[in-house]
Amino acid sequence: MNLVYKNEKPLFTIAAVLSGVFWLALLIGTFGVLLVYLLLGYLFFLFAHSAFISHLKGSGVRISEDQYPDLHAKLVAGCQRVGLKEVPEAYLLRADFFNALATRFRGRHFVVLFTDVVDALEDRPGAIDFYIGHELGHIHRKHLLWRTFLMPASILPVLGTALRRAEEYTCDRYGVACCQSEDDIKAAIAAIAAGDTRWKTLNVNAYLRQAEASNGFWMSFNELTADYPWLTKRMAEAVALSQGKAIRHPRRHGFAWFLSLFVPRVGAGGGAVSIMVTIAMIGILAAIAVPAYQDYTERARLASAYELAQEIQVAAQDYWQRHQQWPRTLQDLGYAESSLVNGDDNYDITLYDSGAIVANLGADMLGEPRYLVVEPIRTKSGLDWNCQGQNVDAKHLPAPCR
Repeated sequence: MNLVYKNEKPLFTIAAVLSGVFWLALLIGTFGVLLVYLLLGYLFFLFAHSAFISHLKGSGVRISEDQYPDLHAKLVAGCQRVGLKEVPEAYLLRADFFNALATRFRGRHFVVLFTDVVDALEDRPGAIDFYIGHELGHIHRKHLLWRTFLMPASILPVLGTALRRAEEYTCDRYGVACCQSEDDIKAAIAAIAAGDTRWKTLNVNAYLRQAEASNGFWMSFNELTADYPWLTKRMAEAVALSQGKAIRHPRRHGFAWFLSLFVPRVGAGGGAVSIMVTIAMIGILAAIAVPAYQDYTERARLASAYELAQEIQVAAQDYWQRHQQWPRTLQDLGYAESSLVNGDDNYDITLYDSGAIVANLGADMLGEPRYLVVEPIRTKSGLDWNCQGQNVDAKHLPAPCR
């Protein structure tokens, strides 16, 4: 049985390449400052996530050979079936949440089973294997490990949500691999759909037929912009896999595909929060990248002006040696105009009687003029040149002018 859903690997490859390019460009564009912010972000996440892990260890019940050995045996057996060498810590936790989850903290993996799930399936304990297998899939496929790196691509329209849905289909396949029977698979997913008691009377065939209505515009659009496939489709996929059959889902609406191209991924069950977090991250990155880029362009602009000033300096010094006086204008040195204007970098250079070469860089934010000045200085040994800036930030000046 192939445990990886057909779309996960190609989607992961595309997301990894795009994210790698993004992080590399950002690292270069911020001259390494990004690493400091990433460290701060990791520390923030570490403290925030530690609250849940601490609550899990302090209030949850750790599943072990001595504590709920039946659940522990299922966990160990699931790891053996999916090829996971290290058995993760597992806890039973009371919460108003009907599902299970896997998480990672400081290099260690955790599986959490919620009491509502275990209680609801008391009469069909084999169905719990599906939940355990699903979470082991996240660990075995390293979904948690790659999530931060893939963050830039994960917010992209279509791609981000498609990858998350593919991961869910993959983990359902892991759940199927851990289950002993088709009925256990149906029971596990039916419990999510119909609740802790009504699942027992769910008409599975009628429920599966609901998937036929998923090709309409609204259902297509909301699935394309969501992290999870419709549960009817997940059950159909899982049942078909257990039977060794392939399944074709209804085609999604064409206009829904088009419209979803303009909707970034905001996550499932917390759209407003996800949007706020996304905006905040963009703001932080912009606060780093924009000033760094502005510094880079200003340094490049002054370097260009200094390079042209040096060219004029050589010609002016040669003129002085031949005539024992300074040229009055650039035209004396053979230039067509008395002022050289660089429209691309927005500066102009003028030569004064004393031999001073002045690049006018425009006004600063307070309206004060800014100049780069290269001027001759007579010394006992001959002639020297001095470069300095006026109303120019020293970090933007070429090294000889600081």
